[in-house]
Amino acid sequence: MGQFYTRGELVAARAGWKREGKVVVFTNGCYDILHPGHIRLLEQARSMGGLLILALNTDSSVRRLKGPSRPLLAEMERVEMALALEAVDAVTLFDEDTPRELIAAVLPDILIKGADWAHFIAGREEVEAAGGKVLALPLEPGYSTTGIVEELLARP
Repeated sequence: MGQFYTRGELVAARAGWKREGKVVVFTNGCYDILHPGHIRLLEQARSMGGLLILALNTDSSVRRLKGPSRPLLAEMERVEMALALEAVDAVTLFDEDTPRELIAAVLPDILIKGADWAHFIAGREEVEAAGGKVLALPLEPGYSTTGIVEELLARP
């Protein structure tokens, strides 16, 4: 089971992981409704390093990105679900519209996003400037939180 970190705690832990030579992988998102596409992306991301950090948008950040009807699950419920996933070692929250500042502070060895964000991966410049890799992983076809919400709302 993973551990929750504040930003300051995560930056300090990252320094320790770096000293230990651990390859740190970082990804982020809303993870509003956890679905198999999320699980598979997280498992693939985790397989690329020794430790996976998942940064979740706060509730207010999700609302700004997705609209007033989201998130469906509160941030601490999303944190709890993420911490229960075997692939996730560390969870933190970020309130900004993008995790660029958090990524710049943590400087993971590998930054991962789903291919739907390949056109803009926040933190790319910082990670690459520090010698890290940035990857856009293919998405699992048929899985989308927005699609699930739309399908549920369309049902009679």
